[in-house]
Amino acid sequence: MLLEDERNSVVKYGRKMIEAGLTTGTGGNLSVLNREKGLIAISASGLNYLETTPADVVVMDLDGKIHDSNRTPSSEAGFHTALYKHRTDINAVVHTHSVYASTVACLNMELPAVHYLVGFAGNKVPLAPYATFGSPELAENVINTIENYNAVLLANHGLITVGAAIQNAFDAAEELELVARIYIQALSVGTPVIVPENEMNKVIEKFSTYGQAGGKK
Repeated sequence: MLLEDERNSVVKYGRKMIEAGLTTGTGGNLSVLNREKGLIAISASGLNYLETTPADVVVMDLDGKIHDSNRTPSSEAGFHTALYKHRTDINAVVHTHSVYASTVACLNMELPAVHYLVGFAGNKVPLAPYATFGSPELAENVINTIENYNAVLLANHGLITVGAAIQNAFDAAEELELVARIYIQALSVGTPVIVPENEMNKVIEKFSTYGQAGGKK
């Protein structure tokens, strides 16, 4: 099977998205890039994650040409390919509709460093302007906003996280949903105190060596 490992990863982490409450139904999408082959394994459009098999995962190239699968790729394939072309450090993309991150996005707000765990993205999570889902405009807005961050909020939509591997992108999506929840709850009580930029720089540096060697960061 073409890109068997990558397809298995898409199936595995698609189920984990549901189990972690990061999306519902068939919402969201995810992909893994094999840079050596120039091919992407991406979740199929409108297919239940719990019923998806590796054969259902679509293999396509960076220009959107399908190389293997009878399925239609995610409607958001445009921003996946755009991200892979834009930054060579990105090898996986996770897009969620998680409740608290989406709430921040629907307020058209960035997610600031209300908690140091925002360091999974950088010193904040920036906000990309609204555009229709699946449109070239949305992909352009994502590229124009993400800079060197590992995540971006989509106005009135959801969250995108990126990483060198699918586990990195998924971990970021989980941790940023927690930070978004903390932020919304803090706003409901008072004015959140933001972690200073110099402290966030220390956190981001520590994150670069956090975890087990060769394992989870």
